[in-house]
Amino acid sequence: MEISPLTQIDPRARLGRNVRIGPFCLVGPNVQIGDDTILESHVTIIGNTTIGSGNRFTANSVIGGAPQDKSYCDTPTRVVIGNGNTFRDGVTVNRGAEKEDGVTSIGDRNLFMANSHVAHNCRIDNDAVLVNGVLLGGHVHVQEGAIVSGNSVVHHFSTLGRLSFVSGGCRVPHDIPPFMLAAGSDNPTLKTINIVGMRRYGIADETIRIIKSAFRMLFRKNRGPDAVRNTLGERVGDRFPPELIELLEFVKRQRQGNMGRAREAVRSGITVARGDESQQREAA
Repeated sequence: MEISPLTQIDPRARLGRNVRIGPFCLVGPNVQIGDDTILESHVTIIGNTTIGSGNRFTANSVIGGAPQDKSYCDTPTRVVIGNGNTFRDGVTVNRGAEKEDGVTSIGDRNLFMANSHVAHNCRIDNDAVLVNGVLLGGHVHVQEGAIVSGNSVVHHFSTLGRLSFVSGGCRVPHDIPPFMLAAGSDNPTLKTINIVGMRRYGIADETIRIIKSAFRMLFRKNRGPDAVRNTLGERVGDRFPPELIELLEFVKRQRQGNMGRAREAVRSGITVARGDESQQREAA
C-alpha cells in the first residue's frame, strides 16, 4: 500500500491490497476499502461504508456522510459500493436513512462526474453515468446503463430505466422508462428511443425497431401497455423480445403509481413507497 503521511486513517479501518491513499484524506473507523482502490487527495470516507475493488476517488469527494433527512436518528445505516467505479471531484454519496433497507447502494463501473450527488437510500446499478452537477433525491433508482446529463435533478422515489437517457438541465419528477430519451428543462417528455445506447449494448436492430414501434404506440398514440403487447404480439409472433416485455411492464407499473412514479402509490390520501418486493413503507 502507498499511504501519504499527510492523511488520517483510523486504525480500525480495513484496507485491501495495493490501496493508494494520497495526502489530506480522512478514512473513518467503520470503513472497508477493497483491493487496488485509489484515493487521490482530500477524500473523505466515513460512516459504515464498504467499498469494493478498483475504485477511484478524486479530490474533495465525500462518501458515507449522514443523510440529509430530518427524520434520521444517527443509526448505523450504510453505503455499499461495488467495483470499478469512478468518483470525480466534489462527488457526495450519503449513507441510507432508516427507511427501506437503510442502505445506499452503488454497483459496478459507474461514473460520477464532478459535483454530482447521490442522496440517501438511492440505488445505482451498473455502468450508469451521472454527469457534472447531477442531483439525485432520496430513494432514486438508476438502472443499468442509464445516463443523466449535466445539472439535471431527479425527484425522490423516481426510477430511471435501463439504458434511458436524460438530457442536460432537466427537472425529472417522474420515472423514465427503459430505452427512452427524455428532454425538456421542466417535466421532461420522451422524445425518442435511445438508439445509440441500445446499439452500444449490443441490442439487435430488429429489437430496436420493435421498441421504436412500442414507443410510438405508448407515447404518441397513448395506448395502454396491454394493447401494445397484443398488437406487437400479432406482428412478431414467437420473436417477442425480452426488452419489449421489460418496457411494457415498467410503463404498466409507472401508470399504477403516483405522479408518474411506480414506487409511490396513494392509499387513503397517504403517500407510501412501494419497494421492489411490493412491500409498502412510509415515504420520506
